[in-house]
Amino acid sequence: MAVWRASRILTATLFCLAASPGTTGAASSENDRSYPTEARSEYVFACMAANGNNQQALHRCSCAIDVIASLLPYDRYERAETVLRMRRSGGGYLGQEFRTAISSDMVRELEEAQAEAEVRCF
Repeated sequence: MAVWRASRILTATLFCLAASPGTTGAASSENDRSYPTEARSEYVFACMAANGNNQQALHRCSCAIDVIASLLPYDRYERAETVLRMRRSGGGYLGQEFRTAISSDMVRELEEAQAEAEVRCF
């Protein structure tokens, strides 16, 4: 009886792992799991606004953030997004601080991930 129960639990566990999203393919990386829901949602909402706010945009934008998450660790994504926001907010002393070679490398890395997402999802 105990062997049957252990076998049943193992089978159920394997089924759940196989059926859960994000456990297969490139999107199963640790990066993908480390992106908070809020960051994913923010990206999807902004992407949808730029792409028609329809069901097709939802699908494509959700795909895009999944691809980005599989390619770029969340901490680097967050830093690059911060640099982009600060650059857009204007000039001045703070704006200049976000126009260094290091910050440009961060932004380039994000742009490369976004380009890959566009190829795969759009």
